[in-house]
Amino acid sequence: MKAGIIGSGSWATALAKILTDNGEQIMWWIRNEDTIRYMQQRHHNKHYLTSVYFDTNLVQLSSNLEEVVAASDLLVLAVPSAFLEEVMLLLPPGALNGKKVVNAIKGLVPGNNLLINEYLFNMFDLPLERYFTITGPCHAEEVANEKLSYLTFSGLQEEPAQEIANMFGNSYLQTIVNRDVIGVQLAAVLKNIYALGAGIAHGLEYGDNFLSVYITNCFREMQQFLETYGQEHIEAGTEHNYNASAYLGDLLVTCYSLHSRNRTFGNMIGKGYSVKAAQLELSMIAEGYYASKCLFEMNREVGAYMPVAQAVYTILWEQLNSREAFLALEKGFL
Repeated sequence: MKAGIIGSGSWATALAKILTDNGEQIMWWIRNEDTIRYMQQRHHNKHYLTSVYFDTNLVQLSSNLEEVVAASDLLVLAVPSAFLEEVMLLLPPGALNGKKVVNAIKGLVPGNNLLINEYLFNMFDLPLERYFTITGPCHAEEVANEKLSYLTFSGLQEEPAQEIANMFGNSYLQTIVNRDVIGVQLAAVLKNIYALGAGIAHGLEYGDNFLSVYITNCFREMQQFLETYGQEHIEAGTEHNYNASAYLGDLLVTCYSLHSRNRTFGNMIGKGYSVKAAQLELSMIAEGYYASKCLFEMNREVGAYMPVAQAVYTILWEQLNSREAFLALEKGFL
């Protein structure tokens, strides 16, 4: 099964490293021709994870998305959610026929607030049976350094999900398989919002004691949203072990780690940066920024009690003072 990676950022580069370290031949779509020429000459991505070098015998680079999709059995989506529609519009409607798609994006499609599988079904008629997700506490920077990490591969059917997981597993990457293909996506979206809030708290100079209480309440809020949403949208009988690494583990690492761009972005906001100034300084996408608006709009229908997510949304999108928002949160924490 030949994999094609769509995207050229740090996470796409990390996933390409994992696959090629395992001897897998890959197609790799990169939009920028200059980046492709550089990688062909220097064997590494000059913009992201620059210490990772690739065996060019295993990597075929192309700026032609249709070519990459046509030559691949398995497509790995690793572009920021804000750019997914722009990228996928380069493909004709039948481009994903017969393909398996692995979503490595931890976000929703902005504007219409769709899960990635919902968007792919609407645009390409991709059935959920051929859609899989990669989630878990796994920063690209640690993959680059081959620090032991864990990824969860989710799909409706365990056998094909396990087959995909086997392509990625190696000495520094342990793989887990589950069937909660919808729940893990939402957990990944939520943890980015909460990590952004954790960064705001750090920027406001709250300490570790408060942060531990903050994360505890975020985890409770995440569970409530998933349970409420799942009553109508998640297949009956799907396992939901919220203490597993794809849920709690990813929340913890994204809230605490200095590698977390969402935490870094939030820290700037807490220190008084405007959203625009923080975006310019970070120079990378903080998925939690877009996710906070999508989730706020989704929750109008779901109706879960989400004071933390609500506070992050109002700080980012309605310019509520960060200190004022967190003073209000303090009073309701358990």
